[in-house]
Amino acid sequence: MIFSFFQNNDYNSKIIKIDLFFIGFAIYYTVNGLFFDDDTMHKLYVTEGAFNIEYQLIKIFYSSLISMVLNNLFKLLSLTNSGIIELKENKSKDNIEIEKNNLERNIGIKSILYFILSFLFLLGFWYYIAMFGVIYKNTQIILLEDSLISFGLSLIYPFGICLLPGIFRIIALSKTKNKRKCLYNFSKFLQLF
Repeated sequence: MIFSFFQNNDYNSKIIKIDLFFIGFAIYYTVNGLFFDDDTMHKLYVTEGAFNIEYQLIKIFYSSLISMVLNNLFKLLSLTNSGIIELKENKSKDNIEIEKNNLERNIGIKSILYFILSFLFLLGFWYYIAMFGVIYKNTQIILLEDSLISFGLSLIYPFGICLLPGIFRIIALSKTKNKRKCLYNFSKFLQLF
């Protein structure tokens, strides 16, 4: 959320970052809706609509993983920061104009593809959620609660993922020489995620 609304010192379009935020929520909402099956409906009927976090936790976790993958695919299509930084850090001035034109063309193609795919996905999401809401009127609040929990997890998990490589690097600095390199390499591996 901070990335979408408050960070202005990168080379990503602010409109696309805000659009990613809202598409991300739509993805979480729809994927959570996909996990409402007959067993879930029966459990809701038995508990008279009470929200049972223990029963929903596994489904929330799986829907969060699927939604994160879809969000990362949309981010891959839409964010331009790394390409621009790579071009700016290019030391050789030989083919800079060609690389700039290639980058502009790639950004244009990725942006068009992003907007087409996001529009199609949003159209499908809207249709599915509208039909879900019409058919299962009494489960809309529970679906919203599940979606908010999943979306909240997606806002919290980056802190843990960013802390893990740092923790292993701190441990690597305090260990013997043989273990240092292994722990440092493991922290670099964790940083890829």
